[in-house]
Amino acid sequence: MKFTNEDVQEILQLLDATKYDELHLETERFKLTLRRNRDSGDWSQETQVVSAPNPIKTSLGAPVAKDNAAGAASSKPRDPREVGWMDVRAHLPGTFYRAPKPGAPPFVEIGSSVEENTVVAIIETMKLMNAVHARMRGEVVEICFDNAQFAEKDAVLMRIKPGAA
Repeated sequence: MKFTNEDVQEILQLLDATKYDELHLETERFKLTLRRNRDSGDWSQETQVVSAPNPIKTSLGAPVAKDNAAGAASSKPRDPREVGWMDVRAHLPGTFYRAPKPGAPPFVEIGSSVEENTVVAIIETMKLMNAVHARMRGEVVEICFDNAQFAEKDAVLMRIKPGAA
């Protein structure tokens, strides 16, 4: 069973009409907890995907976690803080898009120069498209999400090496 954005909106409308401050939903594939902030009335979510990760294979046939596939050639993982890279984070949960529409070129690629106001991605939340800006000058050095992948609030979407754009 797949949830659509309309399903989520309907669930939130039903929750808004109740006195309850929390909903816990658990299936074989995921766990979802929604909590209402009594001060603002806004809902926050905690999601845990229960299904197993989908490993990819290297040219030697050994499975490698997808997050490590790009950096598999280096012997020591890079810590972005050590090299001075800055994170571009999701300001709200939603679907991460690299391009303004299907078939269009991505906003940025690895190696692209960006400035503070450069749009680097879009996050779609409940059918609303929200631009993600670089918020710094520099060069895109890592893109951490695939196109159309769900991103939690504050997830690192990409990393930028600060400098002159």
